[in-house]
Amino acid sequence: MAKADVTPLTVTQREIMEVVWELREATVSQVRQELVKRRDVARNTVQTMMVRLEEKGWLVHREEGRTFLYSAARPRSVSLGAKVVQLVDRFFAGSPEDMVTALIEYRGLSPAEAERIRMMIDQSETITQSTGEPRGKMS
Repeated sequence: MAKADVTPLTVTQREIMEVVWELREATVSQVRQELVKRRDVARNTVQTMMVRLEEKGWLVHREEGRTFLYSAARPRSVSLGAKVVQLVDRFFAGSPEDMVTALIEYRGLSPAEAERIRMMIDQSETITQSTGEPRGKMS
């Protein structure tokens, strides 16, 4: 899968996207209804944020009469991937090896987790060998 050229979402942007991912398609009012269950937020604020998310390529909309129905333009995994890249860059000076070392040394892995990780590494190496590109660098 190609690495998306995106910056991580802010907390508020992530909240909005989580609602849209959950509902699959939502109006500004529907997103606001979900957000106000956690905290007070103005409809105009939600609308502005959703317009900006669309400008950044996270949302798309279709019109039904005078109503805009928004849906996700990118899957949830793109947001998580951008957050992981930020985490590795910020806390591990860009070194995935240091991140894995910290994970193993400070949290530990169960045998099942270690086996799944080995399988993911094997799959990634197979993709790299067949394409000539590291997995995260494919376009």
